[in-house]
Amino acid sequence: MESFLNVQDLGDLQSALAEAREIKQDRFKYVEMGKNKTILLVFFNNSLRTRLSTQKAAQNLGMNVIVLDVNAGAWKLETGHGVIMDGDKSEHILEAIPVMASYCDIIGIRSFAGLADRQYDYSETIYHQFLKYSGKPVFAMETATVHPLQAFADLITIEEYKTTPRPKVVLTWAPHPKPLPQAVPDSFAQWMNAADVDLVITHPAGYELDPKFTGDAHIEYNQLKAFEDADFIYAKNWSCPGVTYPEKYGQILHDYHTMMDWTVSSRQMAVTNHGRFMHCLPVRRGMIVTDEVIESPDSLVIPEAANREISATVVLRHILAAL
Repeated sequence: MESFLNVQDLGDLQSALAEAREIKQDRFKYVEMGKNKTILLVFFNNSLRTRLSTQKAAQNLGMNVIVLDVNAGAWKLETGHGVIMDGDKSEHILEAIPVMASYCDIIGIRSFAGLADRQYDYSETIYHQFLKYSGKPVFAMETATVHPLQAFADLITIEEYKTTPRPKVVLTWAPHPKPLPQAVPDSFAQWMNAADVDLVITHPAGYELDPKFTGDAHIEYNQLKAFEDADFIYAKNWSCPGVTYPEKYGQILHDYHTMMDWTVSSRQMAVTNHGRFMHCLPVRRGMIVTDEVIESPDSLVIPEAANREISATVVLRHILAAL
């Protein structure tokens, strides 16, 4: 596996889930695979779970780990082509990438959407630059449009806690004071479509995700109706994806004060089938979800976060096997 960006890159999903169960029983079973191999984790954006879980996964596999925080200690990188570098950016990414690659065997990239240019974001420009100029396997630790390590961990969690063979899973938009990328909901929808679940997506009009991610999911604009008999509720905010309103890409379409009815509370959870609450974290309490819901026994946010180590270990094992 030279690139891990989408669910298809992992191969057979049921086999990957079986690997996840195996690794969770013995996290160091494949510790010899990464001996004398080095992984470079490049962060253009802040991280807690992704940084810690991916480092731990690499160590589970016996790898050397280098972490580069581009915004804290490295030269500021120019990513545009054909520019005159007379500003505050001292190094071009096209020189930086092959230099980084000379020190490692695998590269992980975390780089968020700019939310200003949809074509630039949805082309995954930075990710594909690393893939093209490094000559090394590259995997996504969240990019402009996807967060596959998170979505894989979400699926592992659902598999562990489901009580019916084909659970109803609801992805719900929730209010937030700042415009956020669509990477987490994009990947969650993509991975749920590839899994054996009944996926419903609910959000206000104008927040329609790209159909290449939502696939055949049922779109329901009435949140309470969407929640009916749901087994899992996955809450996440995202800004306008620019599908219905291209000119509003990356924007918040409503004053969040007017959208607080979308905050996941006991009112919505009451119509579910004893639904389990999920969120990728970090989460803004009182905006995305109430304290009562996230602190309830039906909240899965902590085991979900813990499974990030497992999803990353499976993915890195696949990459190492192909070296």
